[in-house]
Amino acid sequence: MFQRHDFLRSIATLLVILVILAGIYALWLRYQIEPVTRDGKVRADMVPVAADVSGLVTEVRVSDNRPVKKGDVLFVIDRPRYRLALEQAEAAIASQQAALAQAMREDRRNRAMPDVIAAEVIEQGRARAEGLRASLGQAVAARDLARFNLERTLVRAPVDGTISNFSLQPGVYLAAGKAALALVYNRSMRVEGYFEETKLPAIKVGDPASIYLMGVADEIEGHVQSIAGGVEDRERAGGDGQLANVNPSFTWVRLAQRIPVRIAIDRIPAHVRMIPGQTATVVIHPREDGRKVHRSLPW
Repeated sequence: MFQRHDFLRSIATLLVILVILAGIYALWLRYQIEPVTRDGKVRADMVPVAADVSGLVTEVRVSDNRPVKKGDVLFVIDRPRYRLALEQAEAAIASQQAALAQAMREDRRNRAMPDVIAAEVIEQGRARAEGLRASLGQAVAARDLARFNLERTLVRAPVDGTISNFSLQPGVYLAAGKAALALVYNRSMRVEGYFEETKLPAIKVGDPASIYLMGVADEIEGHVQSIAGGVEDRERAGGDGQLANVNPSFTWVRLAQRIPVRIAIDRIPAHVRMIPGQTATVVIHPREDGRKVHRSLPW
């Protein structure tokens, strides 16, 4: 009786050990062999929005974290000043046109009386008319520039996106080219998974991918769009024109390098919101295409 009880207890203990070993092996496959990483980030391109003309901000038409469409007016810069500049340029054109018309009349009159007017005077009149014609062209260009600057006082969204890091208020003076806000380009939303180099042989461009945001159980579907062409070698220093400076130290434990893999988004559940900077787990589903990759152990 006791022998049978001891035998059953030994079998149960063995089964528990086998289950534990199977679980450890499954975890080892999951996190060391299969193309899975918990080191993923939601990313998107940031478009800095800057004014193309300098001046005081007179009107702000958006607020922080607001979605906008391409072409929407974000804020306005001192339109009265640039409208006056356009009126001055138009007045300069009218003045040049009047002077040119008078010079052309004098030139025609002089050339009609070659016996009375000296040839030198005729040449001077012709040169004056040509100079005024060139000045009129410059005035027209200045008018077009003033009109262009007046249009640029309306700072518009260059792409569809979401306003971020926005604190601009009327009365602030902006210099041309200085970024006033950041615009998150929604169409560039993606996930970048940082996979260990030992897992790269199992990843191919086009492979389906499952994405899970931290704290969100719903699956986001995507596919492998590209794999990074290179990463920085932190063991080596020295730029162009210098000798390579390689770190001479070596440790017995070598950590696998992380390689960025870009995941394009195919489908997002309706109630899931993706925000650049979120942490994500990325699971790649290698396609069965008959190719076998022989990988060595990661040590």
